[in-house]
Amino acid sequence: MVEFKNISIGTLAKLVQGRVSGDPTVQINGVAPFELAGGKDIAVAGNVKYLKQIDDCRAAAIIVPIDTEFPDLNLIQVDNPMVAFARVVRFFHPPVKPYEGIHPTAAIGRDFTHGKDPSVGASAVIGNHVTFGDGVWLEPGVVVGDHVTVGNDVIIHANVTIQTRTIIGNRVKIHSGSVIGSDGFGFAPDGAVYHKIPHTGIVEIHDDVEIGANNAIDRGTFGKTTIGKGVKTDNLVHIAHNVSVGENTVLVAQVGISGSVTIGNNAILAGQAGIAGHLTIGNHATVGPQTGVGKSVADGQIVSAGLPEMPHRIWLRVVRTIPKLPDISKRLLGLEKRMKIIEKNLD
Repeated sequence: MVEFKNISIGTLAKLVQGRVSGDPTVQINGVAPFELAGGKDIAVAGNVKYLKQIDDCRAAAIIVPIDTEFPDLNLIQVDNPMVAFARVVRFFHPPVKPYEGIHPTAAIGRDFTHGKDPSVGASAVIGNHVTFGDGVWLEPGVVVGDHVTVGNDVIIHANVTIQTRTIIGNRVKIHSGSVIGSDGFGFAPDGAVYHKIPHTGIVEIHDDVEIGANNAIDRGTFGKTTIGKGVKTDNLVHIAHNVSVGENTVLVAQVGISGSVTIGNNAILAGQAGIAGHLTIGNHATVGPQTGVGKSVADGQIVSAGLPEMPHRIWLRVVRTIPKLPDISKRLLGLEKRMKIIEKNLD
């Protein structure tokens, strides 16, 4: 059964550091999308698209940009509507601790120490010499290797694997199916077979990181793979050995980062972007979707190469043309030289 929370618009405005335009006593008991919100819900209109349709919204209250005025509606005016809405959603839907204490089916190794209020779910496995801070939650099926250190208020969802000697900071969230600290893809060929290079490094995840579902973050070959403070990764992201991801960088779904790449702070790598090894992606740089990056990207630079959709027959013609581009370029350069000679003679 859903437990409804009743709260006034005025109290919600204080929660999100906003101000009320309308009746502050109106009661709210849930959040909903703009198009589906009803008479007890709060919604958000954070951009021009929704503001143009605001008269059609049936929500009891709407979060809007500061100084937005609609006299007939109950509004909460804030500097950043989407951030405010996120806080409201967390208020109505706080995370639910899966288990109080340590489940009797969990397997616990030697010298396991933990802080206050641990939650270790059914069939979780914790190795030897593991240290947890306060308020660590492990959902069922999580595996934590030996010599792992986990900070405070960390949530690790079901069936995550944390390999040996990983270091995890505070307020980190890791979603189901991710593997942290797997071996990197390192092999030495001798002309006939490939010989595995042992990976003896670690992964270090700093504070306030959120790792999406089914990520693979490889340990360093010798040093460490580093995920900086505030980094957010989407589902199906791969981060190879010895990569350093700077603070507050965003990695969108299916991004692949090769070994020894350095990514700066506040960068954005859009969906299916691929980064070749040993490159640097600068601070505040953006890599567009489906872009293969083969050379370093400077601070603040935006690069993209993914082709837009087009009719299939045109795409076939484009694909046939691509191998001919070097020859076409050569011929164009020749034509330009001839034109310059002709123009010079005409003068």
